[in-house]
Amino acid sequence: MPIEITDPTDPRLTDYVSLTDVVLRRRHEPERGLYIAESQKVIRRALRAGHRPRSYLMARRWLDDLSDIVADAEAEGVPVYFGEHDVIERLTGFHLHRGALAAMQRPALPSVESLIADARRVIVLEDVVDHTNVGAIFRSAAALGVDAVLITPRCADPLYRRSIRVSMGTVFQVPWTRIDPWPEGLGLLHEAGLTVAAMALSDDSVSLDDLESEPPERLALVVGTEGDGLSHRTVADADLTLRIPMAGGVDSLNVAAASAVAMWALRPRGRH
Repeated sequence: MPIEITDPTDPRLTDYVSLTDVVLRRRHEPERGLYIAESQKVIRRALRAGHRPRSYLMARRWLDDLSDIVADAEAEGVPVYFGEHDVIERLTGFHLHRGALAAMQRPALPSVESLIADARRVIVLEDVVDHTNVGAIFRSAAALGVDAVLITPRCADPLYRRSIRVSMGTVFQVPWTRIDPWPEGLGLLHEAGLTVAAMALSDDSVSLDDLESEPPERLALVVGTEGDGLSHRTVADADLTLRIPMAGGVDSLNVAAASAVAMWALRPRGRH
């Protein structure tokens, strides 16, 4: 049966403590193999993707709205905690306006080789450190026919709450893994037969207009960190450098916007 909580210091709820403390999340979640799913939609998408819950925490009214999930949790021995909004806010450090949280076990990540073996479209995020941008890129990837997302060691975690929330749960939909070491790992893309296009401003860059007219059959698009863009070595080791033609004296776009434009232009034709 669901367990009512009245004490925000209840030791059974340590998974949910101080979720607004970024430093604590970075130290805690990877070590314990957890991430936090927030909102009914995100929780349901995580469950459909086969992710396993450790526990749930929700406001009282959501016991009815999530009655099927509560029933499944009871059958599987997963604790469901509920309480008043003020108690939950004191526990987590923020107002739970989306109603429910779940502490989820992190799934084992697949190998790079298995993920890209048959992929026609791959996007690589090199050191993209903003969680909002990571979430937005995943959402575009899901919508625009990308088969796999690879993230470099210093890239923000797709399973942080903000990344998940911005992606609308599509981080559970698009297969992804970490490519490490990087940029040495770029060789794996070549070995798999992918054409590697680095998005960067350079004198020899190819216009997206030109590549769109006859895109490679299998393509890996590499986008770089906010501000600095891609490393010189990544650009040098890529098969080509790609730029988006722009007007108005603007030389570049936000990485999430730029990647969405490129993914749309280079999407595999005939795929919905």
